Amino acid sequence: MNKDERERMVAQALATITEARLRKAAVEVTSIASPTGGEEPLARRLAERLAAAGLESHLQRIDDGQANAIGRLRGDGTGADLMLYAPIDTLTTGDPDEDVPWIGPGLRPDMRAEAQCDGPYVTGLGASNPKGHAACVLMVGEALASVGARPAGDLLVAFGAGGMPTNAIDGTGRLNTGQGVGCSFLLERGWQPDYAVIAKPGDFVAHEEVGLCWFEIVVPGIHTYAGSRHRLPYQNPIVTAAKVVTRLEGWLAAYPERHRTATAAPQGIIGSIAGGWERMPAVTPAACRIRLDLRIAPGTTPLAAKRELAEYVRALSAELGVELTVEMVLAIPGTRTPPEDWVVRSAVRAWESVAGRPHEPIDGNSGATDANILRARGIPTARVGMPKVVSTEFDVDFARGMNTVDVRAMRRLCEVLVRVAVDTTTRTRAEIDELNDGETDD
Repeated sequence: MNKDERERMVAQALATITEARLRKAAVEVTSIASPTGGEEPLARRLAERLAAAGLESHLQRIDDGQANAIGRLRGDGTGADLMLYAPIDTLTTGDPDEDVPWIGPGLRPDMRAEAQCDGPYVTGLGASNPKGHAACVLMVGEALASVGARPAGDLLVAFGAGGMPTNAIDGTGRLNTGQGVGCSFLLERGWQPDYAVIAKPGDFVAHEEVGLCWFEIVVPGIHTYAGSRHRLPYQNPIVTAAKVVTRLEGWLAAYPERHRTATAAPQGIIGSIAGGWERMPAVTPAACRIRLDLRIAPGTTPLAAKRELAEYVRALSAELGVELTVEMVLAIPGTRTPPEDWVVRSAVRAWESVAGRPHEPIDGNSGATDANILRARGIPTARVGMPKVVSTEFDVDFARGMNTVDVRAMRRLCEVLVRVAVDTTTRTRAEIDELNDGETDD
């Protein structure tokens, strides 16, 4: 297939991807609740749509509540296989009993799995991240199937459960429901492409991203009673934890500059403090637990991050006169695909064609996605996505940015994904190898 034929294929596919259809798809996926561990209903619906569009469709069950959905547009076997991938679980649940008061005093409309339309915007839990991005991958798979051409390589359209940085919700049975479990399961069961493109937020092409480590710091104290505070030894670990937290915040603020790369500035945040009985504030606990998320740059090992934090915690122990302990409770290394790799170059070309300007890498990134799972399994991966919504009509905080998508941005992302898919799956593996070696495209 030559360049003109590829452009005709792109145009045919894009003609079916209208803003009206994108809005409808965004509403549909947003309105099917899919908290981490409970994605099966949405995965089932996605599998049904893929089958109806003519792709080979599979619902990949993980357990009773969790599943992936995968579609295949089969090529003739001479080309490279490309996977377009998006996770489908939401960071929060939409259940006030689970989310409130930590998300706020109550659930706003955008925090519920109930899609609403307002002009070009669709709002609802996860409407942008991940649902809007998943809707784009779905629409691209359907559009390319409608073209009717048989590519050289397979196009895989995959939707993964458990992509959010969360452990299991209490009472769900399985402990490993997040942190990329669906993507990992997908790859373990043979769904292996030559290249992958993951759709996640950010209006740029990313070839690397940070990993993440979670640590638990235990602050010791003495269990005692309010009525005996003046008579018995007193060391309240909650009070000591407050001192630890304030000092850790300063250490975390300085951490990114020590680990900055060309595009990454890994951050850290204290996300949880646990200590004492909420039903019994008359007594002090014997320990308080602090949990923090520390992002790590590609090339930094989790153990290196642990040793750096442990060194600071030892100094803090000496300063405060307590024996603090630190343990790593989660480790996902950061990853990198060389920027000269085919899939990155193809994604950049596609982005530039849609944007009408040269691509400029965005620095200071600290978000982690299932791209780390894909790259860790040896699959060259590029990440592309939509910008966060900007509006003069409403304030865009973190949650609103996750929960609002602009269908105009969806249309642009779809064009990028279509162009990468056509650019890659219509070439033989030998042709891609030649182009990777510096040959000029037709």
